[in-house]
Amino acid sequence: MGSVIAVAGVAVVVAGATGALYWWARRRRGFGTPADRAAFATLHQASLAAPPLRDGLTRESARRAARHLRALLGTPALAVIGDGTLLAWEGPGRRHSAQAVAHAAEAIAAGRPWVVPEEVVACNDLDCPVRSAVVVPLVVDGMVVGALSVYARQVSAGLVRAAGEVAHWVIGQLELAELDRSRTRMIEAELRALRAQISPHFVYNSLTAIASFVRTDPDQARELLLEFAELTRYSLRRHGQFSTLAEELRSVDRYLRLERARFGSRLQVDLLIAPEVLPVAVPFLCLQPIVENAVRHGLGGKPGPGRVTIRAEDAGAECRISVEDDGVGMDPEQVRVQLAGRAEGDSLGLGNVDERLRAVFGDEYGLVVETAPGAGTKVNVRVPKYRNGVRVP
Repeated sequence: MGSVIAVAGVAVVVAGATGALYWWARRRRGFGTPADRAAFATLHQASLAAPPLRDGLTRESARRAARHLRALLGTPALAVIGDGTLLAWEGPGRRHSAQAVAHAAEAIAAGRPWVVPEEVVACNDLDCPVRSAVVVPLVVDGMVVGALSVYARQVSAGLVRAAGEVAHWVIGQLELAELDRSRTRMIEAELRALRAQISPHFVYNSLTAIASFVRTDPDQARELLLEFAELTRYSLRRHGQFSTLAEELRSVDRYLRLERARFGSRLQVDLLIAPEVLPVAVPFLCLQPIVENAVRHGLGGKPGPGRVTIRAEDAGAECRISVEDDGVGMDPEQVRVQLAGRAEGDSLGLGNVDERLRAVFGDEYGLVVETAPGAGTKVNVRVPKYRNGVRVP
């Protein structure tokens, strides 16, 4: 009996030690100190305020971000001013919101933080926490685009510093939003340039091929004309920067049908496509310039038949695409010139495609070209299967 009690006692001791160890480990893994918890709360609020601000300074983004900015500062009320209007008011004392733009006027005009004293706020409600304010202008790319007004019972030096830090963080998010918009405008401009660059080749070569069949084979001419119409419609569409790989390959197939009508049996094509990568989103018109480059430069100057091989493979988190021809090849220096966007004459947009891939996915996803005179050309493309912000409309 004594041994049983001893064993039970040992079990209780072990259980107690285990429980203490568990709570100690849990505390070590968690945010045990007030400083830890405060740091976590600050980072959490900042992470919640960032996404709307990355959309730019609008009424909706200010409204969504204001409550998180107020929580960051721990202030009674907060206002976001933009373009001479009140975009958002968060917290009590909403009756003061009508004067928020006037309160921010001095700071916006001076381009520096400004303290609004109690006599200017002029609140007669003794229970109202909105008594004074510190206003920090939001300066993006050298221009004042708005202001962050932080209201409190009394403005202290600590509140001025805190408001300045939060305002600088907001400015950083707005600058990133402007960078995103600039990148989008750049991609759209590049895409318009690519359309303008490719279209003359399509129009001239395709219509010449179609014209050659009008009398000898009217049915073939009609089918080619329909292919040309669909190809042009796809190439000149105005919505979305991305397509699925399936859509791009469908467009490439139409292009190749028109080229086969021109080259006849000289042009041979192999398509080796893994079905699982067909839904992957790729930049719009990223394959057609590469295939057109393979046909025009790879086979155009080659006597006898030539072959173009298009592969798309599943590579884990990525899709790997290659376009290879057994044509005359290129001087590697000429390729570098094209990828740098300095090519002239009949360059068919490799530099454009390379720049758009890098802009969307990062520098590690640029084109890789393997070529040499007389050795053919192989252009390799990698795209991630998923990337935040990349979606097909």
